[in-house]
Amino acid sequence: MANQQLRSKIEATIKEFPVVVYSKTYCPYCQRTKNLLTSLDVEGLKVIELDTLGDEGKQIQDELYEITGQRTVPNVFIGGKHIGGNSDLQALESSGKLRDLLKQAGAL
Repeated sequence: MANQQLRSKIEATIKEFPVVVYSKTYCPYCQRTKNLLTSLDVEGLKVIELDTLGDEGKQIQDELYEITGQRTVPNVFIGGKHIGGNSDLQALESSGKLRDLLKQAGAL
């Protein structure tokens, strides 16, 4: 039951905010992701620092793995859709597709 409640909480967060980043404060890839999104003046950005949440952070990361198949952070969602990690986000930016995706999500 706890996993279902946690999954529901994660899904509600992903629906509520145009851009959600599950992150860790010490992760350099997470920092690059947050820097890129901040530089684009993304509206409705929700960053959840898993390493500041104790056991709940580990449980969230485990549940994110079940949902996305991705164990690493950052774990990025835009417009309710799983984007992937930092390299995926940077590739979207390099290809010129990130801004369109952010606009569709109402984040720009």
